[in-house]
Amino acid sequence: MEALFNEWLWQEEYWLPPGIRWRDIEVKEDEGRFPLPRDLIYTLPLAFAFIALRYIFERLVAVPLSKQLGVKDRIRIRAAPIPKLETFYKQNRRQPSPSEVVTLGKQCGLSQRKIQSWFRHRRNQDRPSNTKKFREASWRFVFYLVAFTVGLASLINTPWFWDQRECWRGYPKQPVSEAHHWYYILEMGFYLSLLLSVSVDVKRKDFNEQVIHHIATLFLIGFSYCANYVRVGTLVMLVHDSSDFLLESAKMFHYAGWTRTCDSLFVIFSLIFLVTRLVVLPSRVIYSTLVVSLDFFKPFFGYYFFNALLLVLQALHIFWAYLILRMVYKFVFLGKVERDERSDEDSEVDDKEEEEEPEEEGDECSWEQRKGTINSKLASLANNCVLNNLTNQRNINSRLPKAR
Repeated sequence: MEALFNEWLWQEEYWLPPGIRWRDIEVKEDEGRFPLPRDLIYTLPLAFAFIALRYIFERLVAVPLSKQLGVKDRIRIRAAPIPKLETFYKQNRRQPSPSEVVTLGKQCGLSQRKIQSWFRHRRNQDRPSNTKKFREASWRFVFYLVAFTVGLASLINTPWFWDQRECWRGYPKQPVSEAHHWYYILEMGFYLSLLLSVSVDVKRKDFNEQVIHHIATLFLIGFSYCANYVRVGTLVMLVHDSSDFLLESAKMFHYAGWTRTCDSLFVIFSLIFLVTRLVVLPSRVIYSTLVVSLDFFKPFFGYYFFNALLLVLQALHIFWAYLILRMVYKFVFLGKVERDERSDEDSEVDDKEEEEEPEEEGDECSWEQRKGTINSKLASLANNCVLNNLTNQRNINSRLPKAR
């Protein structure tokens, strides 16, 4: 069964241009390394190594750095332990409808207002803190910065960095250097670690788009390595890394409350993102894979599959560019970036609810405190009234002789 699967999977018409055999692209030892599918096996243990390294980095580096930069977590009131409401929340993960609020109120013996307040507080418990967001952003910032620096250093002296026609000259018999081999393996291992940890990371409004992006990126990296699209693949990865570390650094300063620094980095990120993703990538890289490559070989399955994945990524870039332009519009006309358009779900609604109803935060436990405050204000008001009456009486008595 395994032999039949391998025979079907590695058919030459899937991976190689017409007229090319696997034996035609065998590279001798003195000619350098040739990409082999079995090399990608190392990406799975590498992904788990990235997850472990991230765990250590976040606690030993990111948390102390967040304290130094002044990251503050908002204090949130914990919902009272009510088993029936907790069961409903875990099963549905949403705000109950008005009819469900009435039913839950009867079951728990609570008013509808208290039921709604309990669910608001319970949702806020699950919202990620600023420290958690900072830890995640700092980890990605470090990787993207290192990946971009190393990638640029390994590509700047290559001929295909300046002339994309060189990506296809001699294809598919193109040896791969050790630097580009590990560049591929590390990038794929990192994106695989992001996909494995997506359920515990901060869930944002574009969660589905992020998952699609990670899956498309993994297929793109894996297929391009097996089909020896390594030269053009390194350019795609470099274009992506060029702006990602700026976005993560802007997030870090946003969570720390450094508004001016965050806004400045966001403007720089927006310019680089729009230029690299909407101009450089389609005009130089995608054009090269769609049009220029046909000057060197006839189209085959790998040609269509690779370009389809690139177009999926480009569609996501257009979607994110729309979100970025919305934020730029707010920055220009409102004077600041009020909120990340990709912020975590329900955050904006819950913040408004907390601002509108701050008196509910204490519920019944704070009634005694409020009662004492009201009594003290009433006593002060009564004292003031007594003093005013005495003062008025003295004034009347002082005026009586003059009237006589």
